[in-house]
Amino acid sequence: MQDTVKPSNNTFLTEDFLLKTDFSKRLYHDYAKKMPIIDYHCHLSPKDIALDRQFNNMSTIWLEGDHYKWRAMRTLGVDEKYITGDSSDQEKFENWAKIVPQTMRNPLYHWTHLELKGYFGIDKLLNESSASEIYNTTTNLLQQKEYSTRGLLSKMNVEVVCTTDDPIDSLEYHQKAKADNIAIKLLPTFRPDKAYAVENPSAYISYLEKLANASGLTIHTFDDLLAALENRVAYFHENGGRLSDHGLEQLYFYENEKYAIDTLFASIKKGESLQPDEVRFFKFKTLTALSKMYHAKSWTQQYHLGALRNTNERMLRILGPDTGFDSIGDFSQSVALAKFLNNLDSTDQLSKTILYNLNPSDNEVMATMVGNFNDGSIKGKVQFGSGWWYLDQKDGMEKQINTLSNMGILSCFVGMLTDSRSFLSFPRHEYFRRILCNLIGQDVSNGELPADEKWLGQMVEDICYRNARNYFGFY
Repeated sequence: MQDTVKPSNNTFLTEDFLLKTDFSKRLYHDYAKKMPIIDYHCHLSPKDIALDRQFNNMSTIWLEGDHYKWRAMRTLGVDEKYITGDSSDQEKFENWAKIVPQTMRNPLYHWTHLELKGYFGIDKLLNESSASEIYNTTTNLLQQKEYSTRGLLSKMNVEVVCTTDDPIDSLEYHQKAKADNIAIKLLPTFRPDKAYAVENPSAYISYLEKLANASGLTIHTFDDLLAALENRVAYFHENGGRLSDHGLEQLYFYENEKYAIDTLFASIKKGESLQPDEVRFFKFKTLTALSKMYHAKSWTQQYHLGALRNTNERMLRILGPDTGFDSIGDFSQSVALAKFLNNLDSTDQLSKTILYNLNPSDNEVMATMVGNFNDGSIKGKVQFGSGWWYLDQKDGMEKQINTLSNMGILSCFVGMLTDSRSFLSFPRHEYFRRILCNLIGQDVSNGELPADEKWLGQMVEDICYRNARNYFGFY
């Protein structure tokens, strides 16, 4: 097995990658680059962090669970055998390597090479001819202690990791990490999507049994459901949780008690299907109650809005969810969202809130919506979140930053997150920081901002780190 990859002279990843002006370069190298990372939303395994997992090879850490890569491979005609199938790990890696050159102008091309360079010091382009050499070198390095999960997080200067956890989760690995006094702050995030997923009564009834067991409470009525959820919110809080997260097509709002919630709950418990509008009403009532629980704990709630999920039913049956068959939806957002937030604000029970849109046409909606509910009580109380999923690429991040700048206040923005299942995804923070510094530096170059390095450097540091540190209450 080879220990090193021979250097290449054809890399595009210079130290000034994406930085077009001298001022941009100073902002990044002297301010942004050094700031620790608070990754307040990701899908990393807390077990892998607590047990400090050592990955067997580059495929297991880089390709498993990465539906971004899977979609690209399918698009370029790679057989499923080499994606999620039973081929060897090396075969999967080599098939990924073959198509990397063809991903040019997709963020995967940049991410791939940022990750190879950032973690492994490899500046050689990944392709079919370099695949074997790079696979052997990276796999060899992954066996070293400094390339364990916590070692990899340390390499990227990660200070906080907030995982995404179901209310029924035991949080045993968060507890272990705390007991072991690991250097990284590992915190849970409350993701209760299944608690109001009443579209499938049989699956929902099964989930209620698990929630009852986790909370130690019986669940016969809707009030019982809320009591069980409040119990788990308290449990998460005891274990360091300060965030909730919700993945929804859209938020809902009803002026009146259109349906009797206890009657709906009783129907669900009998295994009866609700009508679509009844489902939406149930979600509205549950989410409203949850939001008040979060406010009581001074949590931050996150809403990821607009994904159209599991569109390919055949592949859903074969592979299950979260395998690369979701897309941007075109759901109406503004009216119900405004009323939902206003309803909570009217009783002063609106918690700190971050809104993420998946449809770029909703950028302006979100950027202007947040300003409606910033009341001076907390800096940036309601936030327009960073570019999410299909929008966490160069164009998407630039548009999010520009829209927030034009219609809100960029300087109080809590910055970037990975939203990833991979321990090699943290260069996404570097990507964001380079893009941010380049935009500000270009404004200086254009004469649109003063060339005050100390002032703008501090702003950059705030956006990259300090705003998040001060906002979430982790410390």
